[in-house]
Amino acid sequence: MELTYPAARAVAPTLKAHFAECLANARGRGASKLAPEPDESTIELMITAGFWASLRREEGRSPRISLAYLAPEDAESPLLFARRLALEPATLTKLAPAVERPSIHLGVWHEGGELYLWGTSRTIPNSCFVLEVVEPGLLVVKRRRGHEGAKYANVAVLQGEQIKVIEQAGPQVAVELPAIASFLGFDSRRSWTDPYNVIVQLAVSMRSHGKGGSLLIVPHGSDEWRESIIRPIAYAVAPAFGEIRELTDNTPDQSSLEWREGLQRATEMVAGLTAVDGATVISDRYDLLAFGAKITRRPRSALVEQVAVSEPVLGSTLILKDPSEIGGTRHLSAAQFVHDQRDCLALIASQDGRFTAFAWPLGEAYVRAHRVDSLLI
Repeated sequence: MELTYPAARAVAPTLKAHFAECLANARGRGASKLAPEPDESTIELMITAGFWASLRREEGRSPRISLAYLAPEDAESPLLFARRLALEPATLTKLAPAVERPSIHLGVWHEGGELYLWGTSRTIPNSCFVLEVVEPGLLVVKRRRGHEGAKYANVAVLQGEQIKVIEQAGPQVAVELPAIASFLGFDSRRSWTDPYNVIVQLAVSMRSHGKGGSLLIVPHGSDEWRESIIRPIAYAVAPAFGEIRELTDNTPDQSSLEWREGLQRATEMVAGLTAVDGATVISDRYDLLAFGAKITRRPRSALVEQVAVSEPVLGSTLILKDPSEIGGTRHLSAAQFVHDQRDCLALIASQDGRFTAFAWPLGEAYVRAHRVDSLLI
């Protein structure tokens, strides 16, 4: 019996339109070496194969696979199989242990109306359709954007019957949530996928260590944030640790592998500190000020009673919730901190993979809890 996955069929038209628009815009800018445009059938078949593969196990392990839609001749230095392999769940499961490391893609192409696996590639063209099998039942559709070292742009997240198509309207987010937009790349200064976007790298690393964590971003040169922290701070840093700032102040060409690796090591070190009980504090210039800091209500400040919850997903609506409804102690403390320190930003990673950015939007009456885990997977 032919395998089906209703969510794949439902989302295929939307994804086809998205990639068609991206490629048309790129051609309009004069870009070259672009990826091929996938049709609805290709999208549906790739997602369906990935979904059913995700539910299988090989030697007790669930597969992690990245599929890229491109012809062998469009890849740089590809590894080519001696014979084509069918795009089937069983084949993907068998190949998964060999291709689960980052930046290795299984190439998918077509002939005579059939899709097949032709080999692997470590580099793919801009705007390439990529399907990542993350865990059982969880798939992410991505596209390569910009520099090879940049994080791919998430387009849609599918988990079982649930479909989340990512809202791409960055300018709207920049108007509504300037603090979050500035740090997460939805403003005019830099892209979410820009390799220089330190906060995105920190967020990805915080989420990946799986221990949960809190990161507070405070204005450079201000000590007001300390009024919301229990003193003495057990792990204050003096002088401030400025390796990330020094690296970002001296950014070479993006092709500098040494610089990118140095920035990655520095951000992973800071992200690791967020696993310590309490909050890690950095300035908006990326200086590390403290970790393990305990948040408290600012003197004479009111208790935060409601938080406006949003998500960068098409069709989502703003919902007012009690802070206790959106998470545990970390979330409640972050909401109170931003309520009391309105020029600060708080990022919270949960052990279950959820990731929330807290900020106080200009002109609004509530702390905003912006769920961004769909962007980080």
